[in-house]
Amino acid sequence: MSAALETLLAAVLVVAAGLKLRSPTRSAEALATYGVGPAPVRRALLTLIAVAELALAGALLAGASWAGAAAAGLFGVFAAANAGALAAGRAGRPCACFGAGSRLHPLSAFGPLAGAALGALLAAGVPGAPPSGYARALTIGLVLALVVLAALGAVVLALAREIGVLRLSLAAQGALEIPGEGPRLGERQAWAGALPQRAGTVMALAIFSSPGCPMCRRLAPAVDYVAADPLLAVGVFDEVADAAVWVAASVPGSPYAVALDAAGVALAKGTFNSLVALEGIVATAREREAEPALAL
Repeated sequence: MSAALETLLAAVLVVAAGLKLRSPTRSAEALATYGVGPAPVRRALLTLIAVAELALAGALLAGASWAGAAAAGLFGVFAAANAGALAAGRAGRPCACFGAGSRLHPLSAFGPLAGAALGALLAAGVPGAPPSGYARALTIGLVLALVVLAALGAVVLALAREIGVLRLSLAAQGALEIPGEGPRLGERQAWAGALPQRAGTVMALAIFSSPGCPMCRRLAPAVDYVAADPLLAVGVFDEVADAAVWVAASVPGSPYAVALDAAGVALAKGTFNSLVALEGIVATAREREAEPALAL
C-alpha cells in the first residue's frame, strides 16, 4: 500500500513538473498570480519548483524514508499559496499548477491538501511497512500502468470533444442578421437584466431556443462550448418558459442569438446554424464595441 501511494504521488509530481517545463515562459508568468515578481525571479522560482518536484518524485520511487514528510511539506506549501491567492480574489487567473493552462478555481487548494495528507500518512507509516525487491517493483509498475491508462482515457475524451466541435464547424454559414428583426442594435435592452450575472465577464450572449426545434438541440454543444469563455455570460431563453423575454426582444424564431455589452446594449444579433456562426455574432459584437461611433 505504501509503495502504491508513493508511486501515485511521484506520478503527480512528474506530470506537474513536465507540464510546467513544457512552456516555461508562460508558466513563469503565471506565478504573478501569487505576487511573485519581477520576471527573472518568477523564472528562477519556476525552475526551482520543477526541480524540487522531480527530485521528490525520484525519492518517493526510491522509497526514501524522508520522502513522505517532504511531500507533505511541499503539497502543504502549494495548498497555502492557492488558498491565499483565492482569498485575494484571484480566482480564474493562471496558476501554473499543471502547466501554463491551469487556472485557479474554488477547489484549487483541495488537490494539494490531498497530496499533503497522503504524504503525512506515508511519513507516519500508516499504510504499513514498505515492501522491498520484487513486490515493490511490481506495485510501482502496476500503479504507473493505471496512471498511463487514465491519461490515455483523458486524451481520448479530449479528442472526442474536439471532433465534436469540428463537426459543428463543417458546412458552416454566417449568422443571418436582418436589421428589422430582433432587438434594435445600439439600444439598451430592458430584458438584459434576465441574463445571468457572472463576475469578470465583459459581454453577454442571449440564446433563444424552442422545445420543438431540432436545430436548437443539435447546436446545444456549440452553446456550451461558447459558454465556457470566462469573459462571456451566456443565458438560454426558452420560447415557452421565457415567453416574456422573447416578446421583449422581438425574436423572429430559433435558434437566435443576441450579443450585448456590459450595459445591456445590443451589439450584434442573428439566426445561427453552426458554432462558427455563433462565434461570429460574438466577434461582430466585440468589433462594434471597439468602435462606439459605428452606425448600427
